[in-house]
Amino acid sequence: MSQSPAPRVGIIGTGAIGGFYGLLLARAGLDVHFLLRSEYAAVAERGLQLNSKVHGALQLAPVQAYQRVEDMPACDWLLVGAKTTANAELAPLIARAAAPGAKVVLLQNGLAVEDELRPLLAEGLHLLGGLCYICVHRSGPGVIEHQALGAINLAYHSGPTADDERLALVEEGAAMFRSAGLDSAAMPDLAQTRWQKLVWNVPYNGLSVLLDADTRQLMGNPDSRALIRDMMLEVVQAAQALGHGMPDNYADKLLAATERMPDYLPSMYHDFAQRRPAELHAIYAAPLAAAATVGFEMPRVRALYQALRFIQARQEA
Repeated sequence: MSQSPAPRVGIIGTGAIGGFYGLLLARAGLDVHFLLRSEYAAVAERGLQLNSKVHGALQLAPVQAYQRVEDMPACDWLLVGAKTTANAELAPLIARAAAPGAKVVLLQNGLAVEDELRPLLAEGLHLLGGLCYICVHRSGPGVIEHQALGAINLAYHSGPTADDERLALVEEGAAMFRSAGLDSAAMPDLAQTRWQKLVWNVPYNGLSVLLDADTRQLMGNPDSRALIRDMMLEVVQAAQALGHGMPDNYADKLLAATERMPDYLPSMYHDFAQRRPAELHAIYAAPLAAAATVGFEMPRVRALYQALRFIQARQEA
């Protein structure tokens, strides 16, 4: 019995997230192709460099790098590492890079990102959510700094696969990441999994910007720590009001896990520092709107969202 050929993987958005997972998959022997924009010349010349506290110093060179999606081969798996703020531009790139029946995985933060992209994709494509639990950022063109963690969980959103076959398809993707030495699990419920990740993302992303502080500073002050916990509980309660289960004492477990992390500045801090569009809609507006549909209010989360909108508007003025 002949084995099926190894899947071809495409990375749409080779920033810190796409570069990290793509590099490890390529070093594990998968056929990985990277789409880049501003960093294309640097990566084409010098490759991708990963400085990891977990995996050590790794390099991928040469890189199968492309500046134009038209030059990429059709890929069986597409990992979308671009920010949610670029989602309107993604559909044509995905359409061009996807092989028939391709699996498209959004490695993005926030809520309902798949709902907004789905109408723009061909019906024959599978759409999955990828939940990345990782401390990583770029320090220069093609240079990725990895401080901690790295697990990635997958869940099915929509596509041509029947309900009883979807978990098997997701498990195929999780096995691909595990082959690269990464923790990965197939999750049965995408919405619940996204809400669980929001419990951490909502307070730490926004407060890092508002208070100009990394996670260790936020955890080391009793007032900011208490505020983080209160915000976490609001998100947990909103998820429960929407019918999503949450682990017992989830906020306290996340606080304890964050205490064990190294100093970390979340991605939104870097977005504001570099005056890039921040993912305010996906991380704040969408969860607030979803909670409002069942009459649940998150006053602390709303106040944080409004403060971030003020800062963003002042930067754009």
